[in-house]
Amino acid sequence: MHLHIKHIILLLLFLTSATAVIAQELPENGTPIPAEVPEKEEEEKKVPVKEEVIQIPLVKKDSVPQDSIKSKTFLEYRIESYAKDYKRIDKKGNTITLYNEAKVIYGDITIEAGKIIINNNTGDVFAYGIVLDSTGYQQKPVFTQGANVVKPDSIIFNKDSQKAITYNSRTTQGEFNVLAETTKKVNDSVFYMQNARFTTSKNPENPEYYFFARKIKFVPKKKIVTGLVNMYIADVPTPLGLPFAFFPMTTERKSGVILPNFGNNNNQGYFLQNGGYYFAVNDYMDLTVLGDYFTNGSYGARVESDYSVRYKYSGSLRFLYENQLQSERGFSDFAQTNRYNINWQHSQDSKSNPNSRFSASVNLGSSQFFRQSFNQVNQSATLVNNLSSSVSYSKSFPGEPQVNISTSVTHNQNTNTNVVNLTLPTLQASVSRIFPFAPKEGTKKGIVQNINLQYNLRGENRLTTTDEDFLSSNMFDNAISGLTHSIPIATNFKVGYFSFSANANYDENWVFQTFRQRLVENDNGVFETVRDTINGFDAYRTYNYGASVGTTVYGSWKSKNPESKIQAVRHVIRPNISYSANPSFEQYYDRLVTEQGLDAPGREEQFYSRFQGSFAAAPGRNFSSNIALGVQNNIEAKVRDRDSTKTELKKIQILKSLSFNTSYNLAGDSLNWSPLQIRGVIPITKNIDINLDANLDPYALDNNNNRIDTFNVNNGGSLLRLTRAGIRTSFRISSTDFEKDKKEEKDTKANDRTLQNGGRADDLFGQSIDYSREQNQEPEEQEVDINKDRYRFKIPWNLNFAYTMTYNNAQRQNAINQQSLMVSGDVELSPRWSIGGNTGYDFANKGISFSTIRFQRDLESFRMSFNWTPIGPRNSWFFFIGIKASALSDIKWDQRRQPDPTF
Repeated sequence: MHLHIKHIILLLLFLTSATAVIAQELPENGTPIPAEVPEKEEEEKKVPVKEEVIQIPLVKKDSVPQDSIKSKTFLEYRIESYAKDYKRIDKKGNTITLYNEAKVIYGDITIEAGKIIINNNTGDVFAYGIVLDSTGYQQKPVFTQGANVVKPDSIIFNKDSQKAITYNSRTTQGEFNVLAETTKKVNDSVFYMQNARFTTSKNPENPEYYFFARKIKFVPKKKIVTGLVNMYIADVPTPLGLPFAFFPMTTERKSGVILPNFGNNNNQGYFLQNGGYYFAVNDYMDLTVLGDYFTNGSYGARVESDYSVRYKYSGSLRFLYENQLQSERGFSDFAQTNRYNINWQHSQDSKSNPNSRFSASVNLGSSQFFRQSFNQVNQSATLVNNLSSSVSYSKSFPGEPQVNISTSVTHNQNTNTNVVNLTLPTLQASVSRIFPFAPKEGTKKGIVQNINLQYNLRGENRLTTTDEDFLSSNMFDNAISGLTHSIPIATNFKVGYFSFSANANYDENWVFQTFRQRLVENDNGVFETVRDTINGFDAYRTYNYGASVGTTVYGSWKSKNPESKIQAVRHVIRPNISYSANPSFEQYYDRLVTEQGLDAPGREEQFYSRFQGSFAAAPGRNFSSNIALGVQNNIEAKVRDRDSTKTELKKIQILKSLSFNTSYNLAGDSLNWSPLQIRGVIPITKNIDINLDANLDPYALDNNNNRIDTFNVNNGGSLLRLTRAGIRTSFRISSTDFEKDKKEEKDTKANDRTLQNGGRADDLFGQSIDYSREQNQEPEEQEVDINKDRYRFKIPWNLNFAYTMTYNNAQRQNAINQQSLMVSGDVELSPRWSIGGNTGYDFANKGISFSTIRFQRDLESFRMSFNWTPIGPRNSWFFFIGIKASALSDIKWDQRRQPDPTF
């Protein structure tokens, strides 16, 4: 028994000494070296290992008795670890080493790296990359806590205090990319950084610009607070610097100050423009208040709001006001002008309420606002001659029959004559078509079963005023109002190949103002017509009727040669004859006499209607009976495709439309035939059509160039005399039209602000420029391979053309009174550089039309643009460069030269 005890003691001493020798092997620099991987572990090196360490007791090396210190001896959270190659546990040093694609999860913290060492004595976690091959340093650490992600070169993290220090860390917060030499994580919401740079560049490793700060307090998704900060462009420091700075980083909309632009205007002096405040009212609405001030006393205000409620409605409201001063008070050329513009766009989601709808499109204000505003260069708006608005509400009552009711307020303003026409309001109601004799089941046949009638009601309150009296009490001085009831009755039937239709219409007009006319002799003995307004209810009734017959004739030709390019041609002819009659309503007319009831001496007998100038105008006094003749043609063909592999024939249009129309007045005593009207649409290519029109008059002219009741052919001329002709075409071509495998182009839509102000959908009249929103007009993002696109042989381009010509010879003018060509286009010289513009030439007046040139350069993080109107009264230019990111949109610079308002 004693012998066995000796052997056991010797064996324990041997194992203990061997273990102690291995544990005492320390590196020269004092840092622990991972133990050698045992042979058994080498065999399992390629097998992923996953192990959960739960509540590992900490080893105490302090000489103070353990029971005198209240320390946490167990981990607060459960550690999950993973490594691709191996996981090694050093029991002596109480460390865990993970190698190759290592990952540790501790609570809401995740650390990924090439190598991770966990020291259970101190609670520190070391993470850094590794070198696997010649490619260099790989698998750099990634520190994730919640939604915050940091990518440094190395990490020291304490799992007990959850504090961390990272070196050369990289993180993305909103639009910002932040790189710092040293970062100290205090808790999950506060980081302190040293020698950090932050930028909105898409390439944070080599940014075009960045802000460099020595010390930073960084609160993720909230703010960056810095000490001394400088702006660097291409690694070159700039004079732009601040002793301290605050950068908001929230992803939510926040209210804040909008910095103004500074510049000089030759007319108003130095200025601060578009400065104000942005209010993030709520999730559905915002508000922007901007102001302008000039050293000569001029000022302006601008209020904008966008709102949207998903699945219900969306819109925008904009109000602009300017008080412009010219020259100085006391001088003869001093002038003060107040101008304003209101723009409101509202649209309702069709799914929100299918039976009712509210919409608004308002564009009203001073007629010369866009032409003489000191805050905008909106080329399209300056060329618009009419401002129009409409606010409407409609309601449908489903059923049989269906009832529809709508009301609207409309506005139309001529910016040249300053005449404003309003309807306040317009009421419309209708009852859907009723077939009183239709069978309850089956289709309707014959004349009687197809008889249908309808009821329509329209009421208006019309106002005509001027720009100066608009929105004043004087605008109601010439208001007229009334109601029109209309009942149309119609039927249709077929007889063989012919389709017949007959119609009649009954109208009843209610008015609340009529006009009495009389002749009054002035001081010179000349009788003048005087109109007196009579307020009160009055009404008149009218009716008319008509009928028409038409058919369709088909003509076709088929090639007998299967190799012929044109295999078949089809010609469709649709002739139509119609008759219409309007009876005479002479009972509503009175003789124009003097106050004594006598005709004026030396004047012919004249008649007038008290309804002239009223809501529904005067009924016709003369009986008319007309026969209208018309023929419409179109020609199509089937051709072989150029691609021989395609056997299916391709359908093309040779003639889209060609129509001939004229009429004969049966009740007329002379000049019964109306001019022959010709209208045609000829397709040239898939995207190019030519529109033609001409008027041919059968009657001749006398020596005073007036029409006479003699056919032109009987007067020694041709059968028909050309009195008017016109040609119009507009089309767009681009580089993709000449590519075999071309992709469908996206619809090119004009700037929304251009359309809201009444501009064209294309850019033939130029594009609008909005100084306050210039930095938000970002081009579409596109990936650019610098090496691949360094030499670009295909340059994208597009061109818009519009040509119009009008020839007039109604009274032997034999002149082209209108002929112009307009061109606009864009050329993309490189993926980030484009040039565009628009111009035109007026051949009739021999002059160049409105022309602009624009340059745009995408500088990745910056956007640069230059717009120039080189000639004409709108001569001006505008240059802009600024950071595209909305968080730094106030970092911009622009210069401009406004058009001279004296023109």
